[in-house]
Amino acid sequence: MAGLVEMTGIGKSFGRVAVLSDVSLRVDEGKVVALLGANGAGKSTLMKILSGNYTRDAGEIRIDGRPADFRAPADAIAGGIRLLPQELSIFPDLTVAENIMLGALPTKGSGPLRTVDKAALEARAAELLVRMGLDWLSPRTRMGTVSHHVQRIVEIARAMAGNARMLIMDEPTASLADAEVKMLFQCVRRLQAEGISVVYISHYLKEVFEISDEIVVLRDGRNAGRFETKKTDVDAVLEAIVGNRVGNLYPDFARSTGVASDVVTVEGLTVDGWLHGVDFTIRKGQITGMHGLIGSGVEMAGRALFGAVPKARAARTTVDGRPYAIRNAEAGVAAGLGLVAAERKQEGIISMLSLRENMSVCNLPLFTKGLVVQRKTETATADDWIRRFAIRARGAEQAIGSLSGGNQQKVCLARWLIGDLKALILEEPTRGVDVGARAEIYRQIRQMADNGLGILLISSDAEEVAGLADRSVVLDGGRVAATYEAPVSAAALMNAASKPAAAEAI
Repeated sequence: MAGLVEMTGIGKSFGRVAVLSDVSLRVDEGKVVALLGANGAGKSTLMKILSGNYTRDAGEIRIDGRPADFRAPADAIAGGIRLLPQELSIFPDLTVAENIMLGALPTKGSGPLRTVDKAALEARAAELLVRMGLDWLSPRTRMGTVSHHVQRIVEIARAMAGNARMLIMDEPTASLADAEVKMLFQCVRRLQAEGISVVYISHYLKEVFEISDEIVVLRDGRNAGRFETKKTDVDAVLEAIVGNRVGNLYPDFARSTGVASDVVTVEGLTVDGWLHGVDFTIRKGQITGMHGLIGSGVEMAGRALFGAVPKARAARTTVDGRPYAIRNAEAGVAAGLGLVAAERKQEGIISMLSLRENMSVCNLPLFTKGLVVQRKTETATADDWIRRFAIRARGAEQAIGSLSGGNQQKVCLARWLIGDLKALILEEPTRGVDVGARAEIYRQIRQMADNGLGILLISSDAEEVAGLADRSVVLDGGRVAATYEAPVSAAALMNAASKPAAAEAI
C-alpha cells in the first residue's frame, strides 16, 4: 500500500558538494515521523525539496502513489504539503482571522466595489480555531498580542485553511516552555486524528519520543536508520545520529596531567530573555566547549562575554586574573579577548577588502605610525599568516570575498593571533565549511590551544564539541544544564541538551 508521501533515491548537490545521496523517506497518512540528524546531515535540504523550495537532482517523489514534481512552493501547497519553518511567518498588526486566511480572503461584491467579507472571514477563522483547540481565542484579536505558541498554532490553522494533508514542522518548540509544548502537541494529535501527517524536525529527543510514531535519521546526507518509536530507545537513535565520525575528523592531542590555570572566569552572566546567571571558565591551553540547542542561550554567551551584546552583565568576570567589566567590544579587545562570529559573511569579514586588510582590521595600532598605516609591515604579517594557515589565495591583496568559506574562516582565526590575545571565542567555527576544510580548521584550533591559548568553542553541533573540547558546558533555557570536567561523548552532550533534568545521570 502506498504511503501519503514517498521519497526514494533523492540526490542533491550544490556545486561539487553532494548534500543528499540516495535518501528515502516515507510518511503514511495520520502519522508523525520525526526527522533527526546532526547539523549538516541534510534534513533541511530534503524538506526544502519536498516543499518545492529546491529541485532534486535525482530520485522520485510520489503522493498517494502518483509521481509528483514540485518546482515551486506553490506546487507543493497544491499537493497538500506545507512547510512551517522555524521562524514564525506572521503579521503582528493584522488580526488572527486575517493571518489565518491570508491569501484566501473571502470577498463580497464585484469589480472595483469588491471588498473583504469580514463576517465570512471571521466565521471561517473561528471554525479553524475550534479545530485547533483555540476556541477561546477571538478571530478579531491582533496577532501581535498573543503568545508565541499560540502564534505557532495559528500558523498551523493557516495551513489547514489551505487544505494541507501533511505539515513539515521545523524545530517548532525551540522557544516554547513545557506547558506551551503540551498545548502544541495537543494540536498535533487533533490533526493526526483527522488523518493529517507531520514530519517533525527537532533536536529535543524527549519530545521526539513523546510525539512521533516513527523516527528517521540522516547522517552525512544519507539514511542512517529508521525506527518505530515505541520499539527503540534514546541510545539507539543517538548511535544512528552520531555514528563513528568523531574519531576520524578530529585531531588527537595530549591531555595535560597538571592543573590548567583559569584565563577567564565568568560568574552570573546575564542577558535579559537569553541568559540567566551562567557560570563558566576558560583555561589556559584548553578548549572549553559550550553546547546547546537553538534557543538555549548558547548563541548569546560568547558575544555577551566579548561585549557585543547591549545590557549584558555579570556578577564577576576576570581575564588573566584582572577584573574585566563587560561594556562593549572595544573593552573586550583591550582585555585580550577575540571573537570569531558564527555569521561569517555578516559579522566576520569585509568582503570587498583584501586579506591583508581583513587581518589587520582588529590590530591597526600595531601597523600604524602616527596616522599612517605601515603597509609593508601589514603585508609581511598577512603573508606570514597566509603561509602558517595554508590559506589558498593568490596573495594578501586578493579580496577575501572571493575565497572559499574555509579559507575565509582561516583569515578570521589568524587576525586574532596577530595581537596580544588571552582567550579566543569561537561561534559555530565550521558553519558553511566543507568537510575537508573542517578537518584542517579543527587541527588549527587544537594547535592554538596546545600553544597555550584559552579557547571557548560554542557550537550547536554536539559532535564538534565532543571532538575538540577538554571540558564542556551544556546550556538549556539560558542556564547551565550540565558540566563535564573531562572530554565527553557527543551522545551525552545531546542527551543533556534535550533532557536537562537527566543530565546528572549521564
